[in-house]
Amino acid sequence: MYFYKVLIVSILTGLTSVVQAQWNNPYPAASAGKNIMYSFFRERPKTLDPARSYSSNEYIFVAQIYEPPFQYSYLKRPYELEPLTAVSVPTPVYLDKKNRRLPANADKEKIAYSVYRVRLKKGIQYQPHPAFAEKDDGTLYYDGVDKNALDKIDDIAGFKKQGSRELIASDYIYQIKRLANPSLQSPIYGLMSQYIVGLKDLRTRLLDAKKTTGNPDLEKFSLSGVKLIDRYTYEIKIKGKYPQFIFWMAMPFFSPMPPEADRFFSQPGMKDKNLTLDWYAVGTGAYMLTVNDPNRKMVLARNPNYHEETYPAQGEKNDQQAGLLKDAGKLLPFIDRIEFSLEKEGIPNWNKFMQGYYDQSGISAEAFDQAVQFTRGGDTEITNEMKERGIKLSTSVATSVYYFGFNMLDPVVGGSSERARKLRQAISIAIDFEEFISIFRNGRGLAAQSPIPPGIFGASDGKKGLNDYIYDWVDGKKKRKNILAAKKLLAEAGYPEGFDRKNGQKLLLHYDTSGTSPEEKSRLDWIRKQFKKLNIELVIRNTDYNRFQEKMRKGTAQMYMWGWNADYPDPENFLFLLYGPNKKVGLNGENASNYDNPAFNRLFEKMKDMENGPERLSLINSMLEIVRRDAPWSWGFFPKDFSLQHAWVKNRKSNLMANNTLKYLRLDPELREIKREKWNKPVAWPLLIFILLLIASIIPAVIAYRKHERQAAL
Repeated sequence: MYFYKVLIVSILTGLTSVVQAQWNNPYPAASAGKNIMYSFFRERPKTLDPARSYSSNEYIFVAQIYEPPFQYSYLKRPYELEPLTAVSVPTPVYLDKKNRRLPANADKEKIAYSVYRVRLKKGIQYQPHPAFAEKDDGTLYYDGVDKNALDKIDDIAGFKKQGSRELIASDYIYQIKRLANPSLQSPIYGLMSQYIVGLKDLRTRLLDAKKTTGNPDLEKFSLSGVKLIDRYTYEIKIKGKYPQFIFWMAMPFFSPMPPEADRFFSQPGMKDKNLTLDWYAVGTGAYMLTVNDPNRKMVLARNPNYHEETYPAQGEKNDQQAGLLKDAGKLLPFIDRIEFSLEKEGIPNWNKFMQGYYDQSGISAEAFDQAVQFTRGGDTEITNEMKERGIKLSTSVATSVYYFGFNMLDPVVGGSSERARKLRQAISIAIDFEEFISIFRNGRGLAAQSPIPPGIFGASDGKKGLNDYIYDWVDGKKKRKNILAAKKLLAEAGYPEGFDRKNGQKLLLHYDTSGTSPEEKSRLDWIRKQFKKLNIELVIRNTDYNRFQEKMRKGTAQMYMWGWNADYPDPENFLFLLYGPNKKVGLNGENASNYDNPAFNRLFEKMKDMENGPERLSLINSMLEIVRRDAPWSWGFFPKDFSLQHAWVKNRKSNLMANNTLKYLRLDPELREIKREKWNKPVAWPLLIFILLLIASIIPAVIAYRKHERQAAL
């Protein structure tokens, strides 16, 4: 009997681990109940250097660490700038060619320069970092790291000494100089060199210095357009009038960079160990990067030196009812630590969210039906399953546009002739973007009537904002014109029933794209179907993305689909996509269709520097009428962002312009633990049955063995 007992205990002990394995919590037990947010990222950031970073997957981290002087109000709409490290958002001072001050309402033609004076709040401290560590005599501890000592260091944590110092105006000036550093190749240098006085000259001098010194010391170089007034004040002088410049100053490009940090990471041997500003950020933001393992995990922790900032007390009219003002006046940030796990596949990410192991999630196409349902009125709401779990849905129309474009340099679909214009208009009617949104985006989008998304000045709702070259207004709603209207235009263009009237041949067009996924194949089949409505033969020219970009630069693509995300909430940032001097071919601009209408260009040049108001709106409406008639796009759609968050996530509101929003979120860790336990209870009965079956199968063998032993003994 003793043998049986030992056997059963051994089996149960061994299988206990199987039961425990069903507790699939990916986090250590010590983190239970802690004020930690859990999220994910899909691809490793390429750089965290604010002079170089210009990607949304990088801004997830960069914007929490670095602080430009201004930020977007978290709750207010329309989007509004407010001071962050600055005392206030400045109003520019206008100067003439002789640097004499002009009135605020001066004519644009008289304005030679605009000057922005920024005054910083006192007492703001940088995060703890070895670059600031000082010896007793005040010299920097790691200024001139011994190579032998560096050989023993693998990451930033290897530097045991840390320090901090106050944020000062010269740190912002140093960062602006970095935009001109040829070694960094800042993506906004080209644009900023057109505006910031002296930036182009600084680039030339740095290039010359690089030939002799290798890596020039920026502190020894002057920048005529940026002036240090005092310890907490600096000025930026730009050419002409450019109201959008203030929006750029709210982006990480204009964050402060302490020279000590730049020198620290520039020391010999640092780059060989990936100890660079690309990997290790140094800022004054609410969080600091404490773990940088982009193949596995990234961790942001509360900056212990963070300056005083409180949760906003003002927002939209419904924010109070939505509970978004309960924390008004409380100190930020609320969360102690944010852990991001690398999650390349959508299904594991979704499963972990449903188990409560991720606090927020987007909605993939595969999970859409499980998460969202449509009401009778056509609106969206979460399903009953989501409601039972307390999950909340946030939706917003993105400040982005995806468009189907025509290359205006192409001899068939391009040009300003009546023939080409009517051909483009016919195709624009035929491509049913409402159907595209329904099939490929689960209804998450709005068919575009112009390049300007909702929420941006110049966008209009209802009949007033209708593109009447493609739509009719019927019973108070827009309705895409009948395909017969498209065929009529096609015939007027010289292609009756899709055949060229001149040579009798069927019209053949080319669509250039990149992408080989099954989903992409379905999209391409759908696009072919749209052209079949007009009996036009469409040839798909599919290449890799690099080759596709080359075609766009050279202007050899005929038709294509592309998109644009707003840098700032201004109509200029969308209408410039159709501005002639911004053409892709020859100028490498963002006007991918190479559209160049002199009338549109003149209106754009007048509109772009104006303040929002009736006069600017009138110009925008005239511009929209021109491009709707010319149809360089067909037009496309504005995507809708859908996101889910668990009931324990508080203060969540979509803000499509701000990137530094994690500091506003609050958690209820106790509720999260309760829900996780409820949703992840192991199902024990299959294992118990397995154990009993295993025992039942082993006992006969044991009985036979013991019987054999007794017989042998006899």
